[in-house]
Amino acid sequence: MHQGNQLFNVRLAGSPEGQAHADNFIDLEHLMTIARRQAKTVAITAGVGLLLGIIYIVAAKPGYTAATSILLDDNLGKFADEPSPAPANAQTDTTILSQIAILKSAELAEKVVRKEKLDQNDGFMNPPRSIFATAISTMRSIVGLFSSSKPANTDGLSAADLKIEYAASLLQSNVDVQRQGRSFVIDLTYTSDDAELAGRIAKAYADVYLSDQLDANFDATQRATVWLQGRLNELKESSQAAALETERFRAANGLTAAKGALVSEQQLSDINSQLILAQADTARARALYNQYKSILASGPEGAVNNAAVVSDQSGTSVIGTLRARYLTITKREQEIVSRFGKDHPQAVSLRTEEQDVSRQIFQELQQITESYRNQYEAAQSRETSLREGLENATGKTSVANEALVHLRDLEQNAQALTNLYQTYLGRYQEASQQQSFPIAKARVISVASTPTDPSSPKKKLALAASLLLGLFAGAGIGAWREYRERFFRVGEDVRSLLGVKFLGFVPKLEGITEAKRTPVALEGQPAPPARTNIIRLAVDNPSSQFAETLRNVKIAADVVLQGKESKVIGVVSVLPHEGKTTIAANFAGLLAAKGAKTLLIDGDLRNPGLSRALSLSTQRGLVKAVMDGQPWQNSVKVENKTKLAIIPTVLHRNLRHTSEILSSQGMKKLLDEARTVFDYIVVDLPPLGPVVDAKAFAPMADGFVMVAEWGVTPRALVKTILQSETEIAPKILGLVLNKVDMKRLAKYSSYGSSEHFMERYSSYYLDTPRVTPTKT
Repeated sequence: MHQGNQLFNVRLAGSPEGQAHADNFIDLEHLMTIARRQAKTVAITAGVGLLLGIIYIVAAKPGYTAATSILLDDNLGKFADEPSPAPANAQTDTTILSQIAILKSAELAEKVVRKEKLDQNDGFMNPPRSIFATAISTMRSIVGLFSSSKPANTDGLSAADLKIEYAASLLQSNVDVQRQGRSFVIDLTYTSDDAELAGRIAKAYADVYLSDQLDANFDATQRATVWLQGRLNELKESSQAAALETERFRAANGLTAAKGALVSEQQLSDINSQLILAQADTARARALYNQYKSILASGPEGAVNNAAVVSDQSGTSVIGTLRARYLTITKREQEIVSRFGKDHPQAVSLRTEEQDVSRQIFQELQQITESYRNQYEAAQSRETSLREGLENATGKTSVANEALVHLRDLEQNAQALTNLYQTYLGRYQEASQQQSFPIAKARVISVASTPTDPSSPKKKLALAASLLLGLFAGAGIGAWREYRERFFRVGEDVRSLLGVKFLGFVPKLEGITEAKRTPVALEGQPAPPARTNIIRLAVDNPSSQFAETLRNVKIAADVVLQGKESKVIGVVSVLPHEGKTTIAANFAGLLAAKGAKTLLIDGDLRNPGLSRALSLSTQRGLVKAVMDGQPWQNSVKVENKTKLAIIPTVLHRNLRHTSEILSSQGMKKLLDEARTVFDYIVVDLPPLGPVVDAKAFAPMADGFVMVAEWGVTPRALVKTILQSETEIAPKILGLVLNKVDMKRLAKYSSYGSSEHFMERYSSYYLDTPRVTPTKT
């Protein structure tokens, strides 16, 4: 059993829901299946959207739109204005957006209202409203009652002014201003229910806009001219005063200049240049002196070896000659020693000569070192003299420099005031000239006329939009329904998620409630009315799909439990009312009808639905046979036609520990004795979800048949329970999907699945289980 449990866990781990999306590609077949399944929902929603569009077209009031086009042309004012330093594209976009804002402004709208006297036009102030507009206005009024916003401040405004403001707000709400592509053309449209009024207002807007431009240009130029004139007088006086103050300070401090600079500054610059050259000479002399000094410090022998370093320098030709002579003598000595030995008279003579040359080289280096020392001291004295002269010159010019700083500040201030005065003088002259150019930088290129055809509602567009919105809404609803799809629909759902065998579909049976109420025909009792009961649904319809699925359950039990002479099979479900009792009763009845000795036990001690469905009126049942030690044979009822043996359960209200009864020794003894008599023992057990009775019975069962309701039982719940029920999961023979809507089944299947071709199998299922209604 432990090995079987591990096998079940491996099957579940190998097919998690997360692996259903392992392939990173779009499954077109799956999408087509979803579309076919939700086609009705989408069609109904699209129809509703189309109907709403038709209602809108019928109820909406027609609107007329008049349009005028205005060209912004800078060439009209090129003689009056200077080119802007801003980039051309930025200048164009900013200008057009500004003009669009002006056309949409409340001030321009008020001017149009006053020009056309729209505040006195009753058709404009109180236009007829459509049903939708009335509804929206009512909703806004209701929302306004609960809004915390404060009313607009109307203090100091007369009734006429308030009326004009209201008319301007109405005018703004129906005006639309748009730029025509990337051009300089602005399109202004006005929509009204009165065609003649729409044309008048659009034309008035263009006229008022051009007049407003001229007035704005003239007023701005006049205000600028007045301000610039006053500013020029102030700048002129300030500039003259700053220039006079600069000259007075220069004369008072004797800050004379030659060639653009003060005399003291020129003297200081010359001394500084000479000091830099003297510092370079001192550094060079010090370097040479230190070099020869270090050579002498190494002694006569070291001086000879280092003489090669200075032999190429200027004034050291004598050292070079002596060095060459020294090398020649050394080479000759080495040759004599190699031939005749170091004690040879000629070798001794050469060594004496070598020492004499070495002494001469050392004496020559001493003389050169003394010469460089004298040069270093002379350069150092010159540098000291120049540094003292620089300090004296710096001290003399420090006072002049302080005064010069203040002088330069005065000069900069005077120059800034002069430049500012020249700039404002140029602007004043430009502004004075622009007053004589009353030219607007715009012109009307398309004059508004009275529209002849209504612009709204646009019937084709409204119908298309409503249909499209309906389709989108239907698709959204369909997607939401698919997202909520968490149930078993086809056999692949069972195999891929649970890893158990799928045993087949059981169609939704018509009249199943009546079948449950029909008593079963028992041996030794009067026959009930000739009506189908719960046990005989599959027996009376042997060619139905119901019976075929139950035969598949028998084959699965015989294959998995092969070798067992008597098989104890429990029928379970996860939730109540999934039809496990009907499956258990008909499975047992089908086995008995085939000649197998079959015992059907109602093991649902808390809710004995099987016993109630068979209308078994008895005082003896499973509980008494297990708990009281009564012979279980006394509680058996035998169905008349199939010879199916049934042990019912009498409902006990005070019964609490039902799981202990099913797992007791009395129950084990009953099953052991029944195995000697029956080939199959079918036990109808309680659901796995709410109670633990089936788990307590699991050690006594050879296998379990699980029943799940099609489109109702959540897949995740079944998977979770099977993973937690380690005693039951390894013994699952397979799963049956009950109460299947066979007409809708194909919509949940792919093209290659058996469910897709279920209708073609209908010729093999000649019978359909039905129940004759009870006549009262």
